[in-house]
Amino acid sequence: MPTDAHPGPLHVLVFGAALRAESTNARLASLVARMIADTGVTADLATMRDFDTPPYDGDAEASEGLPEGALALRDRLEQCDAFVISSPEYNASMPGVLKNTIDWVSRVQPQPFKTKHALLVSASPSLVGGNRGLWALRVPLEHLGTRVYPDMFSLAKAHQGFTEDGMLTDSGLQERLAETVAAFLRLVEADVRYVCLQRRWYEFPGDRTEAPVTQRAED
Repeated sequence: MPTDAHPGPLHVLVFGAALRAESTNARLASLVARMIADTGVTADLATMRDFDTPPYDGDAEASEGLPEGALALRDRLEQCDAFVISSPEYNASMPGVLKNTIDWVSRVQPQPFKTKHALLVSASPSLVGGNRGLWALRVPLEHLGTRVYPDMFSLAKAHQGFTEDGMLTDSGLQERLAETVAAFLRLVEADVRYVCLQRRWYEFPGDRTEAPVTQRAED
């Protein structure tokens, strides 16, 4: 086994991007965390309120630094190998509270989103299940260097989509979600346990971070 192999169980952060406690995205995040834990991977289930931040303000950043919510997400990202966001769709895009938190955390150096794997899922009462919002969410994450998994999962008619024990009412969708989560975890494991390629990773054009050469698996 390589000397830089991952030393222990994989660690995946999972959170729903809605503030409402009974949000269907909180329920979907909980289900995904349960699926992850069932594979033996450590699932760190959080809520959006764990990362509460005020509207981004450059003057406030200069005078006060980053808010506690942004630092909390920074810390959780640094501790994980990958993360899952279950996001609602607001007006065909992502929630403003989620984008605002991403913007705050993007001010951290070194950038904690960079090189992390991410799986995006959504739940919505609409017929498209929040999928348009996930496409919008990919843009800032990929810009920041996150390796967003190609397959996404969207649960339509989510207000009718869960059983009392937190599973999906549609067995076919339950199976597809489980397959998506399992495939995502296999990719994360391959990357963090069996690194095989040296690659210098830049955050975005103009990045001045003196990042060291890192060991990465490229697909």
